[in-house]
Amino acid sequence: MTPEAPLVEIRNATLWRGSTCVFQHLDLTIEQHERVAIVGPNGSGKTTLLKAINRELYPVVRPDSVFRILGRDQWNVWELRKHIGVVSQDLQQRYTPTTTALEVVVSGFHSSIGVHGILADRVDSRQLDAARATLSELGIEALTNTPLRSMSTGQQRRCILARALVHRPRTLILDEPTAGLDFAASFDYLQRVRRLAAAGRNIIVVTHHLNEIPPEIDRVVLLQDGRIAADGRKQEVLTENTLSAVYKTAIRIAEIDGYYLAYPGRDAKT
Repeated sequence: MTPEAPLVEIRNATLWRGSTCVFQHLDLTIEQHERVAIVGPNGSGKTTLLKAINRELYPVVRPDSVFRILGRDQWNVWELRKHIGVVSQDLQQRYTPTTTALEVVVSGFHSSIGVHGILADRVDSRQLDAARATLSELGIEALTNTPLRSMSTGQQRRCILARALVHRPRTLILDEPTAGLDFAASFDYLQRVRRLAAAGRNIIVVTHHLNEIPPEIDRVVLLQDGRIAADGRKQEVLTENTLSAVYKTAIRIAEIDGYYLAYPGRDAKT
C-alpha cells in the first residue's frame, strides 16, 4: 500500500463480465478519504465496477491501461481485505442458513464463505476475540451462536457488516446497502453507516436508490450504459435534468436533512 496513492486509479480500462464488455476506455480516480456514491440504473455497470475494485474481476491487460488499488497493480486478496471491507446482499446470500454469526465474521479473516473443514484449524483465539468484539460493537453479540436462518434480514446484514469491519479496514464498500430491508431496519443500518463515516471510515456506496446515500457522501459518480455520465459534487450531479436523462424518465428531486429523494416527474409514464 502506498500512503499517498489513490484508493482507486483507473485509466483506459476495459472490463468484461462473462461474455459482455461492460466498460471500454474507463477513467476513474477515487482518492483516499473520499466518500463517494456510485449511482446508476440497472445494467449501467455498477456491479462490474465493484467486482473489479474487489478483485473478483480483472481488467483486460494492455500496455496503456491502468487499474490500481491503493497504488498497486496486484494484490493478495487476503491482504486487500485488511484495507477494504465489502458488504453486499450477494455476499449475504452465499452463506448457508446454518452458518452462525460468529462463523460469518471470522470468515472475513480468510476471505471465505463460512469457516469449515481445514479452514477451521486456522482460526486462532485472537480472531475469535476480534469477531466477538465486532459483533458487540454492532449490538448483535446475542446472536454469536445463532444460525443465519434464525435471524431477520436486517440482523443478517449486520453480520455481513461485522465481517467487513473485523479487519478494521479504512474503507468500506456498501453494495445496495438496504436491499431487502424494511423501513426500520433500513433506517437503523443507515444510521450505523453514518456513525462509521463520522468515525473516519472512507465510504463508497454503490446504489440506484438515492435515499441510500448518507449526507456524509460528498461525491457522486453517475453511470449509464458502461460509461461515466456525470462525476462531481453530490448537489451538482443529483439534479432533475441529469437523472431524468440517465434514467430516461421524468424525475423530480427533493432534499431533506441531507438525504436526496427521487419521485416521478409530471411527464413520467404511469
